[in-house]
Amino acid sequence: MVAQGARRTAAQVAGVVALAVAVTAFLSVAAVRHGFFDLKVYYGALTFWVHDDGEIYDYLKPGTQYGFTYPPFAALVMLPMAYLPWPAAITVSVVASVVVSAVLIWWLLDPVSRRAGWSRWFTLAVALCLAAAYEPMRETINFGQVNMLLLFLVGLDLLRLLPARSRWAGVGIGLATAIKLTPGVFIIYLLITRRWRAAFTSMVAAVVATLLAAALFPDASREFWTASLWNTSRVGELAFVSNQSLRGVVARLDPDHPSTLAWLLLVLATLGIWAWRSRAAVAVGDEATGLALTGALMCLVSPVTWVHHLVWLIPALILLVDNAMAAPAHGPRRRALLAFAVIAYGLLISRIVWAWEKDFTGLDGFLGSNTYVWISLALLLLLPIRRWAVPVAAGPATGRPEPAGSAVEPAGVPQLVEPDRGTPTGERHRVGGPLAVR
Repeated sequence: MVAQGARRTAAQVAGVVALAVAVTAFLSVAAVRHGFFDLKVYYGALTFWVHDDGEIYDYLKPGTQYGFTYPPFAALVMLPMAYLPWPAAITVSVVASVVVSAVLIWWLLDPVSRRAGWSRWFTLAVALCLAAAYEPMRETINFGQVNMLLLFLVGLDLLRLLPARSRWAGVGIGLATAIKLTPGVFIIYLLITRRWRAAFTSMVAAVVATLLAAALFPDASREFWTASLWNTSRVGELAFVSNQSLRGVVARLDPDHPSTLAWLLLVLATLGIWAWRSRAAVAVGDEATGLALTGALMCLVSPVTWVHHLVWLIPALILLVDNAMAAPAHGPRRRALLAFAVIAYGLLISRIVWAWEKDFTGLDGFLGSNTYVWISLALLLLLPIRRWAVPVAAGPATGRPEPAGSAVEPAGVPQLVEPDRGTPTGERHRVGGPLAVR
């Protein structure tokens, strides 16, 4: 047994090394080097503000129309950057993104690996290699963006604090909203799923953080909330192929006169589907799927969803694999879910939308230039909700429905009941009071 375990570990180490080499080779060809463009914008704006006595929202990166577009609380959080040399700022950005990405992926994957009987370190190592090849992730790192930090704050609330019924649940969402407005959709998620205390906490956290920034930087706050917030020219062209939102789809149909009405109708329909599916997920205690659905929604309804924003789809891709492994081994459901995950991931590492960067006209342009939008829609519509084969009762502490007799780990990922740990993975759905998936 010892020798067999050693051989298995050696094989896993070799597999991880081989995968890391393959990903490195892939990145050397596929990854675009952006020179930490967005980080340079943040760094330049903060330096202009702190050391040159300028107004942070007056700064534009030389030769571009790009300036600091985040709320004043984000400037407060990033303020130490102004006192760092540029190489140190790059190091902090990269290390912070890598660390929080690893933690978030671990939260989502660890319960899955233990249920499936996978080696936990091997599972995480493979996932991190695959994440490195994921276009939105590599764009986040190469631009010096804050996406993964925000996803981590939201995940901390929904995957750890909320399932543990912590009084601090909601603070992460509130802080993420104060840093960048789009995570505010998770406050709406808490409201429509009737987690009133967490929703109230998130709103209080967002307001307190915003007021703190206003007290410290009154001029910058006045400028942002009255002028800079409404200046859409600072974020780029809506029809640019990198904008993988419903607004981008509409804009590419008619770049000169994009229909606001068509976009709003699409947003309303998408919100309706999301609210229905999110409530169904939370009703059975599937908080991870609620996170995944809301991440997909945010990508779809935001007026601007650059490719690097699609890191919010990572939870959904991981949960596709989770649902596949919970399905019968060798059955059509497992094959379909794994195929869905592989195809979605394959397209999202491929840079396929950039083939239509210069010309997105015609049927092929409509389908191809919006590929990532179609993936977001498919995940919103088709990501299974893990249902328990037990009655649902009201949770005493939160007032929301909870699966009676179920075990939900702090990561918000339901655990299969496994009275016989030796049962093969593919059989557990039949003998252990398992997940039923929809």
